[in-house]
Amino acid sequence: MGALLALASAVCYGLVDFAGGLLSRRVHFAVVTYWGQVGGLALALVAAFVLPADAVRATDLFWGALSGIGSGAAMHFLNRGMSRGSMSVVIPVSAVTGVALSVVCGVCFLGDRPTVLAWLGIGVTVPALWFVARGGVRRGNRMRGGPAAVDGLIASLGVAVQYVGLAQADPASGLWPVAAGRLAALAALSPSTVRYARHFREPWSRQVQALGIGAGAAVGLSLYLLATQQQMLAVAVVLASLYPAIPTVLGLTVLHEKITRAQAVGLVGAAGAVVLLTVG
Repeated sequence: MGALLALASAVCYGLVDFAGGLLSRRVHFAVVTYWGQVGGLALALVAAFVLPADAVRATDLFWGALSGIGSGAAMHFLNRGMSRGSMSVVIPVSAVTGVALSVVCGVCFLGDRPTVLAWLGIGVTVPALWFVARGGVRRGNRMRGGPAAVDGLIASLGVAVQYVGLAQADPASGLWPVAAGRLAALAALSPSTVRYARHFREPWSRQVQALGIGAGAAVGLSLYLLATQQQMLAVAVVLASLYPAIPTVLGLTVLHEKITRAQAVGLVGAAGAVVLLTVG
């Protein structure tokens, strides 16, 4: 069940990533990031009240808040990179580096001990993610790979903090750590919101879209939290981080994009990694 929850989290994040990437090309990235966190907070609060928690300790809220700060930073830099038209540069750096940092932390500091099959799946995942996301990279000056790569690297640090921090919350706390994280993310994004205040004059229809995207991200994060309660961190993070495959598949089916040879290899590798991690 833990593996299925982590995969469901990847699907949610993939859908959010696809929708957020499209919206960030029409709306300023700070607007998408801010209203996304507001939407996430609203959904997380409702879910936390609906799903009872046995005991919510201050330490659980602290870990949730720390995770939220990482999440806010990740989305800020991820959306900024995608707004530059560099989705295929930002995604591989943020996904692959975020996975690597989280796995290293889980194994070195949290006592995770993956099986041989799980290690093989982890090893396959990193290049598979890279091929999936990098397969569509366009050449030319418009990509501005340098700044986008920096955005992706900073986002990956936020992703690692998000995943590792949330996994430390006690299962008895329910979904309150997720709600605490959305509140902390909004606080962390305050300077950016003030700086780009003039861009918040976008039509309400687009800001509502950002709210919906944020709610979807909160669902994905909640599924990941439930997955970590039934699966070791290293495996849950890797499975949840397969989300770049979703935008690629949607690009093929919805936007009728052509798949590259590298993307085909990456998708096959990702499917193999899922099998290895689930069995292992």
